[in-house]
Order: sequence, then structure tokens, then C-alpha cells
Amino acid sequence: MSEASASELTCEARLDLRHLPDYMDRISDRLRSFEADASQHGQRIDFRFAFGGASFDMERLVMRANATDRDGLARIKDLLATAVEVYAREENPAIVWTGDLAGETRLAQFREMVVTGVRHLTPHMRRIRLAGDDLTRFAKFGGMHIRMLFPTREVPDPLWPMLGGNGLPVWPADDRRPVARVYTIRALDADNGIIDVDFLVHPGESVGSAWAMQAAPGMKVGIMGPVGRPVRPAQWYVMGADETGLPALARLLETLPAQTKGVAFVEIADHAERQEIANATGIELHWLTRDGVPAGEDKLLAEAVRSVAWPKDVSTFGWFAAEAAAAKIVREHWRDTLGLGRDQTLAAAYWRRGSAGLMAG
Repeated sequence: MSEASASELTCEARLDLRHLPDYMDRISDRLRSFEADASQHGQRIDFRFAFGGASFDMERLVMRANATDRDGLARIKDLLATAVEVYAREENPAIVWTGDLAGETRLAQFREMVVTGVRHLTPHMRRIRLAGDDLTRFAKFGGMHIRMLFPTREVPDPLWPMLGGNGLPVWPADDRRPVARVYTIRALDADNGIIDVDFLVHPGESVGSAWAMQAAPGMKVGIMGPVGRPVRPAQWYVMGADETGLPALARLLETLPAQTKGVAFVEIADHAERQEIANATGIELHWLTRDGVPAGEDKLLAEAVRSVAWPKDVSTFGWFAAEAAAAKIVREHWRDTLGLGRDQTLAAAYWRRGSAGLMAG
């Protein structure tokens, strides 16, 4: 980070965490995965993001954040507070920010959206168009995903979350709380206030799928974001996804630089689930069909990704999004067999056989 200039917004929070040095390496690793540069100066660790800065003073047990605008400061406070909440859980951290914007209750990352269009892409993939105000932040920070907040049969008129003093969302009581699931922004037109989200519709207990199957113009839904680790720039990629990761993979193929090379595999139920992707890169796209094998049981996708030989003379990145067991196979291969770290790989479990929740429902 650096010292904040007079024009910047700044804030800080004191940390009554006796064991902070024990897990500071994990906090630092998490923050660096959001494209932060880290440097240490005595007992202070500084982080510089594209949108602002942060620091941990290990001697005084204080963390600080600074940014040139409200979105940047809210983003950094969220990243810092989340990292501390995750790794200092056993010390029950009580985070209270003081300084600029400390009294705010409006959640910077939240928007109420309205359905304006619905169309079928394939028999099991439905695209929902959402309209809302001031969507420019969803093009920032490198995150491709949003947390969607759904009304349900049990809570048809939910209350939306607000901002807490720790910089994180405060949720209403269960009887007014929406159900949250993470989905990919398939396309964003911030100038016209439009977001497209692709939903895999299927039988079962998926809240998102059930909502998408009966979505109609005029319906309201909440979104928060953007969320997720940024995909690091590279000259060559290996990618893999099943239907739940397909919207994100398709967006990458349509938005990465034209000179990007690599190979991508998409697992789908059958040929009817193939969809048009305007691949703007030199990445070779291969479709893999299960042809009757239940989702999550075919190892074809994980084995295809594992079989790829990574080039040695260019910058590389591995990206994978599918069922949890397949993601574990790929992650262990990349990390343990190939010795690649978080700076070169991202293998995410978007769903788990037998359970609802996680990413794409």
C-alpha cells in the first residue's frame, strides 16, 4: 500500500487478535490471489490493489484501507474483513471500521434488479436478462460472478441486506432473508444497465433453477458483487467446465485477448446442450458428452484436463469449474503433481453431488 494521499478515502480497524502472526501468511496469500502486490516493511505488511491499498500493522494490531472512490474502499474493506473472519475465526474477531464512510449502511455491492427478458439457449440452459441502475462496479475488480438473492415460496418478499460496521453484509432474520446463490455474469452492458445470467435448469432442490424456470419480466431479484478471484492474465490457458461452469468459460473465451492460446474442454449431457460461443481467442474448444452418464459421475472432463501438457516458454494459467470431486482431482494434479500455485491455477467446485448450494446451484 502506501501512505494515502489527501484526496483518498481512508479507514482503519483495530484487531484484538493475539494470534494474528500465526495466520497472517494465509491472509496475505488470499489477498494476493485478488491481484494484490504485497511488501513488508518491518512489522507492517502493505498490499496494493489496482483500486486502492491496504496494510496490516502487526505491532499495533491495526488494519487500514485506502482508495480513491467509494466502490474501491468498500471492496478493500470487504476483502480484508472476509480474510480476517475466515482465518481468525477461533479468536472471534470483532471488526469495527473507523474513518471515511464508517457510518454507511448502504451496501455498495448490492443492487435490486428486474427481469426484462427470458430465452432458452438449449433444452436445459435458460438466459435471464436483468436490468438495474449504476452497474459500473460489476465491471471492476476482475470478478466474473455475482451472489444472487432469490425470493422463495417461504420468503416471497425478502428484505435485502445492509452494510455492517465490519464492512460486511448484515442479513435480516430468517423469516425475511433471501436465499443466496452464486452465478456468473454471462454478459454485462453497464452503459444500458443490463446483465445476462445463464441458468442450468434441472429437476431437484436447486433454488436458482426453480426461480429461473418460472422467471418472467417484471420479477425482482437482488444481486451482490462482483465476487470471485480474478483470472490471471496469461498467454496460454487450459480450461475445463461442466454445464455449471460453462457460462464463465464462455465469457472467458469471448473476452480474453485475441492472441491468447490454449485448450478448453466443456462437459455437457449430450449434443443438444451445445451452444454458440463467439470464441474470440486462439484457444481450442472441445465438447465432451456424457451420453446418459449422470452429471458428476463421468471422469472424462477431469481426465481430459489432466492429460494436457503445459508449455514451458510462455505464461500459463489453469482454470476449472465443475462438480466438487472433479475439481479436487484437477486441483491435486495441478498443485501436487505439477507443483503449480494459486497464482497459476483456479480449480473451483461449483456444485457437489447430493447437495444444493455452492456456486451455480
